[in-house]
Amino acid sequence: MSSQAEISERMRAILIDWIIEVQYRLTLMPETLYLTVYIIDQYLSMESVPRKELQLVGISAMLIASKYEEIWAPLSILRLAYTTSSDILQVKDLMCLCDNAFTRDQVLTKEKAILDRLHWNLTVPTMYMFIVRYLKAAMCDTE
Repeated sequence: MSSQAEISERMRAILIDWIIEVQYRLTLMPETLYLTVYIIDQYLSMESVPRKELQLVGISAMLIASKYEEIWAPLSILRLAYTTSSDILQVKDLMCLCDNAFTRDQVLTKEKAILDRLHWNLTVPTMYMFIVRYLKAAMCDTE
């Protein structure tokens, strides 16, 4: 976080708490949550992000992670990503997650910026993968 001029560790922690709440509300898989956090941390380590865009980075990272990890992304995520201008009301309903702070276009633009900065590399070991493997190894027989 030392590379961030406007964002502190506390602000990141608040964002992650909010991401966890959104993940719970949308009933996303744990893999999606951990990939979201990974994407946020990687992006914050590479780019200076203004304070007012931190939540935008978070929701965009969750959109990326849900598209990558979920078998069927929740309808709200799909509507957020693919709703046309004739469906603005639905987008507005979904943007309440961010208290209408961002538009659909802002989210999709940030999504592309994050993916470009990460070179589209989303196949990474997350803490969740490590924990699952560690627990399996810890419970194996010693025969």
